[in-house]
Amino acid sequence: MKKFLYFPFWLLALTSSALLSSCEENDGVIFSTQDDINLGQQVAHEVDSTYRAKGQLLERNSSNANVQKAYQNLDRIVNRILSSGQVKYGQEFPWTVKIIKDDAMQNAFATPGGQIYVFTGLIKFLQDEDHFAGVLAHEIAHADKRHSVKQLQRDYGIALLLSVALGNDPGTLKQIAAQLTGSLAGLKFSRDAETEADAASVQYLSGTNYYACDGAAGFFIKMEQESQQGAPPEFLSTHPSPDNRIGNIQQLAKERGCSTASAPDTDFGQLKTALGL
Repeated sequence: MKKFLYFPFWLLALTSSALLSSCEENDGVIFSTQDDINLGQQVAHEVDSTYRAKGQLLERNSSNANVQKAYQNLDRIVNRILSSGQVKYGQEFPWTVKIIKDDAMQNAFATPGGQIYVFTGLIKFLQDEDHFAGVLAHEIAHADKRHSVKQLQRDYGIALLLSVALGNDPGTLKQIAAQLTGSLAGLKFSRDAETEADAASVQYLSGTNYYACDGAAGFFIKMEQESQQGAPPEFLSTHPSPDNRIGNIQQLAKERGCSTASAPDTDFGQLKTALGL
């Protein structure tokens, strides 16, 4: 039997339905937002299992008082961004942020559908809550602007992604999870996607009326300084070099006329203390 004749009817129907969906509605993605959520949940389950097996996933339902405190502080930071009124899918996506215990990994990443992961190495690396909020806003933007699913759609194709979203392709799921975490060279976003995420971080932080709207620039400044000292952060493995991004973020903040005054470091400081960082 010829290989091309074997194509599951359910997948053909789903693919046809997705192709008929409005590109304008779906930000140019031939993939519904519900499929984003399903795919993100599948990937998150795989990522969670991987880091749980290594003893590195800090469980949100942990009985450890310090872990509970860490998540309380982290959630307050994230919720300020999600409640800014600027995140398009702020209500649709089941946003969840999780902490991975790896002090050597200065990174964060987002899956489709609003699953965010932050490594303790990144938290340890930063000192300023505005800068940390800038990183979170940048990662939220990758999910909100659907960059992850757009790139995965290009890499794997819509039919295969739908199969993964429905839990029918564990092999590809493992590959996608490894790609998103950076252990398989990372998910390489285009320069346009990175520029859009940078701009969105300014927009999101501006809407908080709390954080310096150019907070992401402060992070990139520190990252650039670290890189010049011969120890580039892991973040560079999944994101391009700062180049002129710092200036662009600062220029956008100036054009918007939003506040660049630093917010208190209360939650971030308590987060670091709870994690022993």
